[in-house]
Amino acid sequence: MTTVLTRPAGDPEVAAETTAPPPKRRRWELTAVGVVLAAFFLLPYLVMVLGSLKSRPEILRIPPTYLPEQWHPDNYTTMWDTPETPLPFNLVSTIIIASFATLLVLAVAIPAAYYTARKRFPGKAAFLALVLITQMLQPTVLVTGLIREFFTLGITDTWLAMILVNSAFNLSFAVWIMHSFFAAVPIEIEEAAALDGLSRTQTLLRVSLPLVWPGIVTATIFTVVACWNEFAASLVILTTPENQPLSVALTKFIGQYDTSWQYVFAVSTVGIVPVVILFALIEKRLVAGLTAGSVK
Repeated sequence: MTTVLTRPAGDPEVAAETTAPPPKRRRWELTAVGVVLAAFFLLPYLVMVLGSLKSRPEILRIPPTYLPEQWHPDNYTTMWDTPETPLPFNLVSTIIIASFATLLVLAVAIPAAYYTARKRFPGKAAFLALVLITQMLQPTVLVTGLIREFFTLGITDTWLAMILVNSAFNLSFAVWIMHSFFAAVPIEIEEAAALDGLSRTQTLLRVSLPLVWPGIVTATIFTVVACWNEFAASLVILTTPENQPLSVALTKFIGQYDTSWQYVFAVSTVGIVPVVILFALIEKRLVAGLTAGSVK
């Protein structure tokens, strides 16, 4: 004689077993959603790359063609010699401005964030709030004052001017994000380092910085991207074509009566390649920095 055990109809475990989808089915559903979202966001980039390999008449053709009827990879070589703008100098200008502005931001933000995370001083909350408020001010709002200040200092239309502008407007974000990382490091670790004879500077460099590396990477990538894509201030402050970054040089191919779309697409592709490579190299640490503190 066998005994059949039954559970009450209102048992939550029974309801969960009957309503939960199979794990394999749920995995396929998430994969399908991910593929659709990836295709949605990658489609404009695909159109840009294909457009950079077409001729201008083919780009303007109606109805448009999806794939180039005649491939023009030479667009990537001829664009460097176009009369509209000196692209090699523009690329060098972008790299120099973004690199030195990022280094300056890190050099100032790391000790500032460390100090605000470890020290208590009067007006600390007001100071952090003031740092955050500076994010509300954009270069376009202050461009008149910036030009007058740079004119007084004698650095108008120079890389140094744009390095200072980009550093100033990205510093607050870097301080805020690294402040939270330094605050999450247990103070006992630094006290143990002090007992071992390390000074405050040695503790910061040898103990604290390796522990907050994901935060430094996060601040670095966001600063680089912001400096790389900066347009408004560069358009006004940098007047010499050789000093202007790629973001400003790109507009030179768009005229009132004619637009070299093949070069617009090609320059845009070249402009995003360094940022994509940077993301690919530090993607793991970037994700760790963005998700840190989400779970206690």
